[in-house]
Amino acid sequence: MTEESPLIVDRQGPIGKLTLNLPKALNALNLDMIDRMAAQLDQWEADDSVACIWIEGAGEKALCAGGDVVALHRESGSYGDQGASQFVQDFFTREYRLDYRIHTYPKPIIVWGNGIVMGGGIGIMSGASHRIVSETTRMAMPEITIGLFPDVGGSWFLNRMPGRIGLFLGLTGAQFNGSDAIYAGMADRMVASADKDALLSSLARQAFSEDAEQNRVLVSRAVQTSEIAQDQRPASNLRAHYDVIQQLTDAPTLADVYQTIVNYAGEDSWLQRAAATLKAGCPLTAGVVWEQLRRARHMSLAEVLQMELALAVNMCSNGQVKEGVRALLIDKDRNPQWQPATLEGVTPELVAACFKQPWETNPLADL
Repeated sequence: MTEESPLIVDRQGPIGKLTLNLPKALNALNLDMIDRMAAQLDQWEADDSVACIWIEGAGEKALCAGGDVVALHRESGSYGDQGASQFVQDFFTREYRLDYRIHTYPKPIIVWGNGIVMGGGIGIMSGASHRIVSETTRMAMPEITIGLFPDVGGSWFLNRMPGRIGLFLGLTGAQFNGSDAIYAGMADRMVASADKDALLSSLARQAFSEDAEQNRVLVSRAVQTSEIAQDQRPASNLRAHYDVIQQLTDAPTLADVYQTIVNYAGEDSWLQRAAATLKAGCPLTAGVVWEQLRRARHMSLAEVLQMELALAVNMCSNGQVKEGVRALLIDKDRNPQWQPATLEGVTPELVAACFKQPWETNPLADL
């Protein structure tokens, strides 16, 4: 593989290594990268000399900052248009299929979640059998800022966080660190960023066999012995703010929760930023987040991804994503003209339309 490839494929003894290789774009997921990852996972599943998979991002800054939203902006509909392009459907279909593959892969998958891990990066990481964060990890599902929604299985993993933390993170796009990720069930272990190579060497020396379950145990032990001591980890905002988050989200309607969060008047800067992000974010996204978590509460992972595929295509068809990405990344005026402009304008009918399947047969019906 050349350095120009968006995915570097390598071997370190029994370990198959995949490196997302767009460091200048913080390793943002594009369709080529997604397809190459899926094909390589298929190949390595059938290769008995590969005991486990290691996924990381090129450079020190990020595993993956999310999907290639600039491409989605280019292919999405504007307000009043008749829909998103085939590219949009293909992108999300293949991305979610890859995420499902990682969740259900028979061999251990270790994801090195160093630096920025957001959006599509969390999709890659959340389904791995061994999810590692470091002292530099910064995670978020910030889709409310671009008019999308917490996808890549967000309906699944946000619903499984303690209390109503998942609802809060989905509405506010608040950033969280490695300690937070472990607390919220989004990561398993924390290893110092400087110890990555030592951990890889340790994994390569393991007495792996063709028994995937035994290999999983060997990986677990190797990662556990590499962990950072508790007193050297960053403090967890989610743990520290758990009670306040519960209070801010303690209401039976989205309108009440929204008002409570955006009117937060305390001194805490992390909560202030969360409130400001929700206030500036896409009102329709807020309505979708509330409803997606309600609908997905008892869904299987496959059902979640099928629902999210319809949501993603519809949010790219109705103009929200095009406007959100324009304001944040294209014109960079940070002044999106959302439609509706306020939460009061988000009717149950508008939200329900986002969930309506635009096909007779869902492209992920076979999951």
